[in-house]
Amino acid sequence: MDWFQVVFLALLQGLTEFLPVSSSAHLILPSQLFGWTDQGLAFDVGVHIGSLTAVMVYFRQDIWRMLTAWTGSLTGQGRSVDSVLAWYVILATIPAVIAGFMFNSAIDHYGRSILVIAGTTLIFGALLWWADISRTEVRPLEKITLKDAVIIGLAQAVALIPGTSRSGITITAGLMLGLNRQSAARFSFLLSIPVILGAGLLKGLELLETGTGDQWTMIISGTVLAAISAYCCIHLFLKWLDRVGMLPFVIYRMLLGLVLLAVYFLV
Repeated sequence: MDWFQVVFLALLQGLTEFLPVSSSAHLILPSQLFGWTDQGLAFDVGVHIGSLTAVMVYFRQDIWRMLTAWTGSLTGQGRSVDSVLAWYVILATIPAVIAGFMFNSAIDHYGRSILVIAGTTLIFGALLWWADISRTEVRPLEKITLKDAVIIGLAQAVALIPGTSRSGITITAGLMLGLNRQSAARFSFLLSIPVILGAGLLKGLELLETGTGDQWTMIISGTVLAAISAYCCIHLFLKWLDRVGMLPFVIYRMLLGLVLLAVYFLV
């Protein structure tokens, strides 16, 4: 890669990882439109580490409270809102882990098509719009239930299909279950931590097995840029969410899906 590709892809990954617009839909476009070669496994690991760093730094206080309360629940210190939330994050992660082991090969083989990504971008964008306009917004995150966590976890497993958007479908599920926008988004971001960590570890193990001759200066730079852009993205998204709602992202997804269809049929 050259430096322009490093900056472009790192910023793109950091921004789209947490917005409900699908990072996979975006990362396929540069190679199709500009003829770029694959960025390499080491770069993928780097931007995953950047995204993970961003979300953990942003929610560091929440994570510390949840971790402390969860550890206390294991030692018999009783049940609290934070310990329950920690258990729900763990529980909601399980479906994605199981689906990843069962269907990863099939998804890699059949799901990387631009046509598939265009379809899921459009379909789940429309579902996000419907969930947002029909929301009831009656419950804060502290009122999330076991049933909510299971359903949102199952929705997250569907996001293994490229173009779905992990954040998009988990926020959609949260809104449909009656969580307010802030609560649905915050639970989605907390859920991203074990998922991104797991994906980064798997890619890291693969990288250790294959080795790499990549330029580490570019990889480290990509990691830092991805972390900064992801942190800014999370902050601005939560700040503006109640003001702008989901409609801008829905419109963007519709346009992106149409662009992908045009690329598939015309390019």
